[in-house]
Amino acid sequence: MKIGIMLRHLDQHGGGVLVYTEKLLEHLLALDTEHQFVLFYRNAAHLGRYAGNPRAKERVLEARSVLGWDQGAVARAADEEKLDLVFNPKYSVPLHAHCRTVFVCHGLDWYVEPEWSRWWDRLNHRYLVPRYARRADHIIAVSETTKCQLQEFLRVPSERITTVYLAVDDAFRRPVSAEAAAAARARLRLPERYFLYCGQIYPPKNFGQLVRAYSRVGPALGIALAVAGSHTWLCRDELALVEDLGLRPWIVQLGWVDHESLPALYAEAEALVLPSLYESFGLPILEAMAAGCPVVTSDRYGPRELAGDAAVLVDPERVDSIAAGMRRVATDAGLRAELTVRGRERARPFTWARCARETLAVLESVVMERQPVRLAV
Repeated sequence: MKIGIMLRHLDQHGGGVLVYTEKLLEHLLALDTEHQFVLFYRNAAHLGRYAGNPRAKERVLEARSVLGWDQGAVARAADEEKLDLVFNPKYSVPLHAHCRTVFVCHGLDWYVEPEWSRWWDRLNHRYLVPRYARRADHIIAVSETTKCQLQEFLRVPSERITTVYLAVDDAFRRPVSAEAAAAARARLRLPERYFLYCGQIYPPKNFGQLVRAYSRVGPALGIALAVAGSHTWLCRDELALVEDLGLRPWIVQLGWVDHESLPALYAEAEALVLPSLYESFGLPILEAMAAGCPVVTSDRYGPRELAGDAAVLVDPERVDSIAAGMRRVATDAGLRAELTVRGRERARPFTWARCARETLAVLESVVMERQPVRLAV
């Protein structure tokens, strides 16, 4: 079987989708299989990433635009390479490819709350994503939440969707030595005690409500708030709350944190606090659990599905609920110990090797079905 993989999003900076793509590729190419993989880049800087793997061929495809790359360059390359299937670890497929196609759906927050999207993204969600969903021979959903929403919003039949959960790197499962913890604290200039927020800042992440809840708990307990991630869009008012509530001395803006420092960042935190209005999965939840960090997160969508009984679940629309969850974890040593044990156990089955095996099984089943390729969009 010959599989083409669309990788133009390797150029994006950070985020769960990038982590997913890089770890999936690493383990997919390590599987004992005779399949051949053609890796399509848009940026020549990525050439050579997998030069030592005999089953990986790398190609740079040129195009003036993202749409031109997806719909023109990839479709032509699929014919040239005589591919059995094109796989995109993110949204979109070449609509007129003469082979089967599969893409990964990382969530549908733009359909749940359209106002969270920028206007040009809304055009994409209205006109292109439904066509990708109709054209794809199969869709991989990152959670059962996402699978249900694919059926609800895009009318994709259940039999064309398979849930394959993301995973957590083994680095988060290893104990963090005192030396590594001290080095991370010094490098990141971390305070003695801190709650942790990890992720981008944009409307679904509910950062404003987190800041309001933190203002009721953190300073009184002498606990800072460390923010690991970048500011994206529609977040100016939420960021302004830091100044409005007089929290500048208490909130540490870390920006993107390197992968090597993340396990210590989680392990030393009082808790990861992620009270998102919407998450399809929530990779930081899994990373925190594997690292033994208690988790306070939302009682809905992906976080509820992922966390189960291994986290403190709060109502993300109520500041008092978020604040109460933070206070419980910070002041109840017994609860913290219980969440640490439950979290590590909860995270145990989520491995990248399993994710890669299950993903490849989906791709193989799509090709082996040998159904006519759907070109209607």
